[in-house]
Amino acid sequence: MNNTMSELYDLFTEHPRISTDSRRIEPDSIFFALHGANFDGNRFARAALELGAAAAVVNDRELYDSSPELHGRLFLVDDTLTALQNLAREHRNALAIPIIGIVGSNGKTTTKELVAAVLAEKYEIYATRGNLNNHIGVPLTLLSMTHDTELGIVEMGASACGEIALLSSVAQPNYGIVTNIGRSHLEGFGGTEGIRRGKGELFDFLDAHGGRAFVRQDDQTLVGMAVERDAMAVEYYPASLADGFRSRLAGDYNRFNIAAAVAIGRYFGVDEERMRSAIADYEPTNNRSQRVVTQRNTLIVDCYNANPTSMEASLRNFLAEPLASRSHRVAILGDMLELGEWSEQEHRAIATLAADSAECETIFVGDLFAAIAGDYPDSRFFASRAELEHYLAEHPVGDSLVLVKGSHGIGLDKLLPIL
Repeated sequence: MNNTMSELYDLFTEHPRISTDSRRIEPDSIFFALHGANFDGNRFARAALELGAAAAVVNDRELYDSSPELHGRLFLVDDTLTALQNLAREHRNALAIPIIGIVGSNGKTTTKELVAAVLAEKYEIYATRGNLNNHIGVPLTLLSMTHDTELGIVEMGASACGEIALLSSVAQPNYGIVTNIGRSHLEGFGGTEGIRRGKGELFDFLDAHGGRAFVRQDDQTLVGMAVERDAMAVEYYPASLADGFRSRLAGDYNRFNIAAAVAIGRYFGVDEERMRSAIADYEPTNNRSQRVVTQRNTLIVDCYNANPTSMEASLRNFLAEPLASRSHRVAILGDMLELGEWSEQEHRAIATLAADSAECETIFVGDLFAAIAGDYPDSRFFASRAELEHYLAEHPVGDSLVLVKGSHGIGLDKLLPIL
């Protein structure tokens, strides 16, 4: 007979740490044997126990039945991912703390970091670590919260409709913010209307459960989405809330993220001067909106991810930024992935925008940009990062303001040591 969720939660209260990778087992943790198209965690359950896991959650009945000596440490369920999500939901209910959900096409991770920095001035908070914002990361975030946590901040990412609805059902946020509706994951969402509907699933949850949303009042798309949901309480705020706040974030578009953090901080009663200090002290270290000064160049590093909306905003901001002490301007732009049938037109739009600036040398990286190289003879195109690395070794960039922007899969962060 399969074990029950109450039994699993009892086990978690005794061993409140989770491991999902048998190569990195935390001592006395519970190992979840997750599986996918190319791997099956059940195969590593024994190894996880040998490496110090207190128990292993599996869905392989043959493994369970053939291992009677491990029945005190093997926990049998129908589906290990569903069990992980249900355990997180159970833990979230047991904590009974306010949860803020953050979704959006762009800026959600930076907004999450700023909100966390601001609220930590008054509360014991726990926020999503790194980019653990998917169907596995959200449960792990919730299960990392303890009874000392006073307020949780959960980033939720999605590439198709239905995913935010699922994550919201697990995290059960009381508060939420959609940073924006942009042209990201167009392939999975099936177009911009799909993006609006998919990101709006957070508002749907808040609307159905008496939640409250923070909505930037000068974004008509977000305002319209809020108005459509009659039962949802709304805190409207202006982008001008960011005025007067200093930060280390590169890019004027980050004022929207700062404004969101200020709005949430004010709602939760954080002292204004402490908010100013928290935002000014926040230093990005995750290849998002970073300004890096090397011996040769000043780099604006924003290459954790890219979509047409964020690429256009970054490029326009870069083209308008003064060179300061540098003498040249160079934009290194990588492919934008997961755009489906919209891929060529969106890459052309970015290439055209870059080509319109005669004072900027533009270097494009990736197969998608390379496919349109013939139409932009004044720019340089490289089908791969390796080709560009070889070129830069022979033609080093120096005394330049350099934008490095592209989807994470292109790996432009590997260029930073040679820039």
